[in-house]
Amino acid sequence: MRQPMRGRDGAAWAIPAALGVDAVGSGLYLPLSMVYFLSATDLSEARVGLLMTAASACALLLPLLVGRVVDRIGPRPVVIAGQLLQAGGFLLYLAVDGPASLFAAALVESAGLRVYWSSVFALIAEQGDDRARDQWFARTAMIRTAGTGAGTVLAGLLLGLASQNAYRGMILANALSFLLAAALALFVRSRPRPAADGVAGKPADGVRHLLGNRAYLSLIGVNVLFNICTVLLAVATPVYVVRGLDAPGWAVGAFLTLTTAVVATSTAAVTRGIRRRTSRGGAMAWGGVAWAAWCGAIALAVLLPRGLVLVGYLALVMLLWAAAEMLHGPASNALSADAAPEGARGTYLAAFQYSFAAADMVTPGLFGLLYGVERVLPWVVIGLLALVASAAIRPLERRLTAGRAAAGAAGA
Repeated sequence: MRQPMRGRDGAAWAIPAALGVDAVGSGLYLPLSMVYFLSATDLSEARVGLLMTAASACALLLPLLVGRVVDRIGPRPVVIAGQLLQAGGFLLYLAVDGPASLFAAALVESAGLRVYWSSVFALIAEQGDDRARDQWFARTAMIRTAGTGAGTVLAGLLLGLASQNAYRGMILANALSFLLAAALALFVRSRPRPAADGVAGKPADGVRHLLGNRAYLSLIGVNVLFNICTVLLAVATPVYVVRGLDAPGWAVGAFLTLTTAVVATSTAAVTRGIRRRTSRGGAMAWGGVAWAAWCGAIALAVLLPRGLVLVGYLALVMLLWAAAEMLHGPASNALSADAAPEGARGTYLAAFQYSFAAADMVTPGLFGLLYGVERVLPWVVIGLLALVASAAIRPLERRLTAGRAAAGAAGA
């Protein structure tokens, strides 16, 4: 009989609750931010976008610093600090009236976002041993997906009001959601910090250790390729479906809703099933193969007639993306946590977040460049990248496992 997933000291309910509330707030924010700034100021779309990008770029300097703090004091207070910073950023949104105040508010919110994502995976990793870690990451992925989807749907409904009061109400609700998430995180208890270098209370230099770990740095690089496939769904699907395939605009929302529903309800079951058959690296490799199949299938859509046949075909194709996401996501997070040394796990997992940040930055430009040459070229190139990542991850996992075993033997 399968044992229920349990956390440490109340985390079994507190972490999912905090993550769910945080995800709803994030879902509210995603479709709202630029619309709100355009309504609150006289700035153009280009200037608003540039200021928001600049704020996000400044926040990219934080993860390694945050990781060192996590190694010293534990992840829970850092997660709470990230949520409070995000709440503060959204409260500053209410005072935005020009470029300076917009940049300041966006910088505080972006800093909070980086602090949160650079610490929350270390908190999740603490809640179970090696065998339970995959299920923790799978369940939290489902919660994040469901919460973000719910927040996005709610934002869409409220944006339809096209009212400044509605926009400000959403901003305030966002701030309150992050305050509530921080309060819920107070119920999660982190375990005591290990003495990584044999001296109690003095953690090892995680950054120096990380920079010398070529296998883990390679894992970050390979995961960038996988994450490009993740980001590609939101970046490329609307443009390709509507402009490249001349499909109806409503189909994009239907496809995104379908993938969200599947990932939010099935990730834990898929993770449990695949881990009975292969390793984490194997699950990631199969995810890459599924993404490559998704890219190939969606490229072939140009050969189909327009209409319901095309829409039905694309709906089935989107299930390949959902399968890949469910195979890759929990396995990659669990592998990165398991490969990180105990005393420097905060630094390692914070650095692992650069694989997501890099994919976020690279994918729009890569897609735009390739799409400008030929509409199916992005799918061909990124499908090949997914296959390269799939081929690389299995031997890389063996190196990571061997390195961990050697480190354990040296410390015995």
